[in-house]
Amino acid sequence: MNLQGKWTLVTGASSGIGEQFARQLAEKGSHLVLVARSESKLNNLASELSKKHGIQAKVIALDLSKESAPSELYQQCQQLKVDIELLINNAGFATHGLFEQVSGERQHEEIMLNVAAVVSLTHLFLPSMLRRNSGTVINVASTAGFQPLPYMAVYGATKAFVLSFTDALSWENRERGVKFFAFCPGSTDTDFFKVVGTESASVGKKDTPERIVKLALRKLAQGKTYFVPGMQNYMGAQLSRFVTRKQSLRIVGGMLKPR
Repeated sequence: MNLQGKWTLVTGASSGIGEQFARQLAEKGSHLVLVARSESKLNNLASELSKKHGIQAKVIALDLSKESAPSELYQQCQQLKVDIELLINNAGFATHGLFEQVSGERQHEEIMLNVAAVVSLTHLFLPSMLRRNSGTVINVASTAGFQPLPYMAVYGATKAFVLSFTDALSWENRERGVKFFAFCPGSTDTDFFKVVGTESASVGKKDTPERIVKLALRKLAQGKTYFVPGMQNYMGAQLSRFVTRKQSLRIVGGMLKPR
């Protein structure tokens, strides 16, 4: 996948996995549209990457959990006259705890960001990729998408949606010039668990964003349609193939139960 001089849009680009996508793609010569809520962090990153790699980096500060935000983002890209070759739907967050005790407003925002924004942005940017017969969409799912998650019920359901959605579109577009790739990391050393508000939602050894993004880009270049980094994560994602649904819920629920 040659991105030299082409445009990549990364949501959730101010830190963690999104920031690593931006850094590693800038190194490959891709221009960037960086999207997140924190304008100051995005400006610092854009300035650094532009100077270091000689690429263009545009900053769009938006809260993609707001219903109108995806269309606003698309319109701003149109005004900037950038054709997005690689769309990375990375922005997302989780909630943790007994379902009825977690803020309903916060869970609604979670669904809007993790699901609705992914669908809307894909729907908005896909047609131009199809017209060019060229483009790629990376949707960041999670190992959470492979089985229900007691105490993180909404998050697990959103990531199951992203995984199913991406797989379906990968098949639909397999002969139309556009690739779809579901990236499914496990516990990663980012601010994710600070946002969740608990470390008890962390399962297994944390990987580094640098390593897993590098591996994801390699797997994408090899033509894979999804990727789970780490053998432990991969085996965990396959858990439902080897145990009953009730057993899976008991195991995962035991891991995630609030302490």
